[in-house]
Amino acid sequence: MIKSMTGFASLTHEDERATIGITVRAVNHRFLDVQLRLPQSLADLEPRVRSLLQKRLARGRVELAISVQFRHTSAPTVELNADFANALAAVIERAREQGLVDGVLTPGDLLRLPQAVTIRERPVEADPAVEAQLAASVESAVEQALLDLDAMRTREGGHLRADLDTRTDLLATLIERLREAAEQGRMALEARLHDRVREICEQLPVDQAMVAQEIVRAAGRSDISEEVTRFRAHVAHWNALSDADEPCGRKLDFLLQEMNREVNTIGSKADGLGISELIITAKAELEKLREQVQNVE
Repeated sequence: MIKSMTGFASLTHEDERATIGITVRAVNHRFLDVQLRLPQSLADLEPRVRSLLQKRLARGRVELAISVQFRHTSAPTVELNADFANALAAVIERAREQGLVDGVLTPGDLLRLPQAVTIRERPVEADPAVEAQLAASVESAVEQALLDLDAMRTREGGHLRADLDTRTDLLATLIERLREAAEQGRMALEARLHDRVREICEQLPVDQAMVAQEIVRAAGRSDISEEVTRFRAHVAHWNALSDADEPCGRKLDFLLQEMNREVNTIGSKADGLGISELIITAKAELEKLREQVQNVE
């Protein structure tokens, strides 16, 4: 099946415990390269998330980021530095006795001094049941994001398929034109050889049967029927891979190498008018196909 390796998906999942954000990006890569960014609190979940990606994706550089914002708020703890507060009160009292300050030490005075009062977030005790529910919610959100990513890659793959089908159809047509031109060239070569042998026979005695066999061998060296048959088989295999459910990018890339080999052989063997131009056009189309196949999963 033709799927693009590029895609993007983003979603937010909310429940009574937390708000979970998932962002996943995918671009071209020869193999599957997974990059994960998870909060420290979900570090134990990384192997399971990586396994989900490996089941869904075959190729591409994939970056997946997970964010979690918890809904519960922990009650802070407030601690008084008694030694500091007592020392401060004593200093202020002495200053008051000397007429340097008026009034008494107020709560606002203490709150303005970070050395006097310390406010800390109270750590939330781990609850295995809550952690398990959160992990399940994160996995569910990741699976949905991967479904959205797959849908986008499939849509992009449809555009790729249309372009690839157009080019493979053109290549099949070019090969048939090459076959016809090569057959005409082979027949023309045989005719030239017969004419030349006739001229020689007028001057020297020769074995006609042996000469006829040599003419057939010489013309047979320009026969490209085997290469044409193999190229047709490659096109049929290409179409079968494109219609199958499995990712096919690597196999298509290999088929292109085989197609290019057949075209090179045809170019070296075929003899006829327009052969060179057809070979150049075919190789140009193969190069365009190769560039597009780099985008196929």
